[in-house]
Amino acid sequence: MTRASMDLNADLGEGFGRWRLTDDEQLLSVVTSANVACGFHAGDAVTMRRVCALAAERGVRIGAQVSYRDLAGFGRRAMDVPPDELAAEVAYQIGALDVFARAAGAAVAYVKPHGALYNRVVRDGVQARAVVEGVLLADGGLPLLCLPGSALHRSAGEVGLPVVAEAFADRAYTAEGTLVPRTEEGAVLHDPAEVVERSVAIARSGTVTSHGGRPVPVRARSLCVHGDTTGAVELARRVRAALEDAGVRVEAFT
Repeated sequence: MTRASMDLNADLGEGFGRWRLTDDEQLLSVVTSANVACGFHAGDAVTMRRVCALAAERGVRIGAQVSYRDLAGFGRRAMDVPPDELAAEVAYQIGALDVFARAAGAAVAYVKPHGALYNRVVRDGVQARAVVEGVLLADGGLPLLCLPGSALHRSAGEVGLPVVAEAFADRAYTAEGTLVPRTEEGAVLHDPAEVVERSVAIARSGTVTSHGGRPVPVRARSLCVHGDTTGAVELARRVRAALEDAGVRVEAFT
């Protein structure tokens, strides 16, 4: 059964100083939600302010993409951070971004972990609860965008935080419904036709084909297309067009 609507999100603001990784302006003309780097894995004050202003101007929802403090490793290195420290750093990142979102006439509308933190809180209940505590410190009502069935999903539900299930158009899945680690071959899908086909399948049937060839149920309200992949803008445009052609309304979940 085709889902009536689907949010399309991308990671944006992933630059630092003179270095820019994502084509923020073009992607903001396609996506409905922007996961904005908050300075720990990428991003800086000028970048956050610019992306928030562009997003607000175009009616795109602003999300805080929180990360381990790992600028050199782009937030993709496994780290052991004490829970109280992680909670404080999550709150810190949300607050930093919200300053610029409010200056642009908007506000942070949701939170999404990035990279190694995202993967860690799929299974690690202690780290998941620390992320939830950080969100509560910053704003107790913000939804968390995360993998369905994850430890983070459960931890948020235990304290009444809204959760939004997310699927990935350009990532390979395991038979358990988790993401194949980026260290493994085939973890990222590079064939645009395959990514588009998978996006429509997620919206229409709520399933993806796992890395091993088995169908995996994926009930998602938001679909992520990574902004740092080659040809990300054109790919996002193709995904959005295919969803709309399939009768799916592309709109923000907040």
